[in-house]
Amino acid sequence: MNSISPCWIDTSYKVYEGPDASQQPCGCVGDPLDIANMVMLLCSDKAGFITGENICIDGGMTKLMIYHGDNGWNLE
Repeated sequence: MNSISPCWIDTSYKVYEGPDASQQPCGCVGDPLDIANMVMLLCSDKAGFITGENICIDGGMTKLMIYHGDNGWNLE
């Protein structure tokens, strides 16, 4: 069994700028297509050898884990 762990996914497809975008290592907030594309991959024959995985789709936030005051980033 595989699972997907998303982070901040905005369903309104708003384009975020400033701290909301810059706190994300990839530079943007995720949208539903980011998750849907992984679901489609996992449902395809191309993922036949992927088993027992939790796939984080979070724009790098798990790796970075920025909080207010960390690494020069401030919540405004």
